[in-house]
Amino acid sequence: MGVDKVPLGYYRSKLATERLIEISGLPWTILRTTQFHDLILRGCTALARLPVMAVPSGTRFQPIEVREVAHRLVELASAAPAGRVPEMGGPEVREAGDLARSYLATSRRRRPVMKVRLPGATGASLRRGDNLTPDRAVGRVTFEEFLSTLQVRRDDANC
Repeated sequence: MGVDKVPLGYYRSKLATERLIEISGLPWTILRTTQFHDLILRGCTALARLPVMAVPSGTRFQPIEVREVAHRLVELASAAPAGRVPEMGGPEVREAGDLARSYLATSRRRRPVMKVRLPGATGASLRRGDNLTPDRAVGRVTFEEFLSTLQVRRDDANC
């Protein structure tokens, strides 16, 4: 999974940072995770501003709850440096269109979801699932559970 396989500039920067840490001579621990629920939410929110939600076809994500990652990082920071530790992925691998439809249902918005082929090396990498770690699906909070907590917060604020 990860930054060494998906040719995005952001991931390349993360990989360069990992390599600097590894050769620094300092003790280190690196944890790679799949995308946070918040990133998927931001993407869906932006895409839903248009009359049609265009999502990348054949692309899957494995979103994970940021608090679960934070808990693991606290454990790792409290322990001896461990080098590269096993990755953390969300509990489910989901098609981009499914995640978009879940967002639309929760936000009570109506938009057609249109699948669009993401071109180039990045599109091919995402279609291969290079951003996933299905063997390390250790997260517990699903995207729908994450969205439902946001809905509760919105409802509480409107009281």
